[in-house]
Amino acid sequence: MRSRGGLGRAAIGIAISTVALFLVARSVDIGATWNAMRSAQPSWLLLLSGFIVLDLLLRALRWRILLSPVGDVRYRASLGALLVGYLANNVLPARLGEVVRSHDMGERSGLSKSTILGTIVVERVVDTVVVVTIAAIAIFVLSVRGIVASAVLVGLAVTALLVVGIVVGLAAHRLPGADRLSGFVNRWPRVHGLLVRLRAGLAITRDLRVMAIALALTLGSWSCAVLGFAAAAQSVGIEPTMGQAALLAAGVNLATAVPAAPGYVGTFELAAVTIAGSVGIDREPALAFAVLVHAFSLLVTSVGGVVALLTGGRRRVRVQAPVAEPRGEP
Repeated sequence: MRSRGGLGRAAIGIAISTVALFLVARSVDIGATWNAMRSAQPSWLLLLSGFIVLDLLLRALRWRILLSPVGDVRYRASLGALLVGYLANNVLPARLGEVVRSHDMGERSGLSKSTILGTIVVERVVDTVVVVTIAAIAIFVLSVRGIVASAVLVGLAVTALLVVGIVVGLAAHRLPGADRLSGFVNRWPRVHGLLVRLRAGLAITRDLRVMAIALALTLGSWSCAVLGFAAAAQSVGIEPTMGQAALLAAGVNLATAVPAAPGYVGTFELAAVTIAGSVGIDREPALAFAVLVHAFSLLVTSVGGVVALLTGGRRRVRVQAPVAEPRGEP
């Protein structure tokens, strides 16, 4: 049954990517796009690669900081597991790379994989909060309307739900009927243990210092993403404003939440072309620099992931004392 469900999700993602690619092909001159890509200036592409690498380094450091309340993980381990997760996302559907990343870090560190997954959930929420905020500010500054603005508003609503979900998860023991639900879950010790460990990962949000550092690093990594889009646009002769580059970087990332084929093929390009059109950038060069950003990102993360798989050692780390649970909690 699980394999059928996985195949079904993969089929849906491939179908969505196919439709997205069809819509892109209908709305642009592919020949003009190809010519723009061929004439891309290498110096700007080198700068794009640098921003992608710096973005990854900052994200690995952020994850190490988020893991610090539960384990003293080496930076090399956090970077290696992060790259392995990105490699898996490039070849697997439905963001299964996040599960692969938690498993790989568990093997490298000896920490609970469920707790690690909890820290990844927190990381994703922090990312979403920042990227939606960037997109909201950009559409306000650029006075963007239509489908792009509507999509950002949906993103704001989803972000609010994610934050509420974490708060509810941490305060579940205080909600009405919590004792009855806990007694029911206790019938399955393994499920109960998994939920407790997952909650331990979510509990890192109580450490304000850790969250403040993670937020600062997130802003740094997204600055790299914005500058990467700007560099790619410059490589094909487009000079976007920082507001346009910010909206493109944020909007394209939000589009990757839509189920798609591995590597977000199709949805990435369709989002870029749609957003570029809403801010006055021609579709052909927009598709050209979007493909360049996408291709270089896939290349860097895939090569890095393969290297991490081949060279990454599995080391044990010193596990910190778990975050204190309220009295009465298991």
